[in-house]
Amino acid sequence: MGMYASARGWLEINFKQWGTAQQIIQRYHHDLYSGGWAFPAKPFNWTLYLFYGGDIREQELDWLRETIAELAAMPPIDDDGDRPVGLFLITDERGRALLWQVRDGSLDEQPAPSLAWFGD
Repeated sequence: MGMYASARGWLEINFKQWGTAQQIIQRYHHDLYSGGWAFPAKPFNWTLYLFYGGDIREQELDWLRETIAELAAMPPIDDDGDRPVGLFLITDERGRALLWQVRDGSLDEQPAPSLAWFGD
């Protein structure tokens, strides 16, 4: 049957990147797990937060990581050079925790044992 991991987190993107982000998510469409993506129903103020949350099979973590990595690589939209930033916590049934940090156009993964309690 396989093991599961819980994935939850967000990306902060520029409002002008909304369409590009939607295209990336659609390109990586997964019949079951794409439903975890959520844009605010009515964005406000200056930052657009794109959320993901769901329990997915461990073997599908590569799918999610590739999707987030491509979102992270979206080019800056203005002269400020701002890129997407974000944070995702991945916990699994074995009690392990990973932190995926998005900044400077890439996704960095590191162990996060102090956050493993989120998976309890």
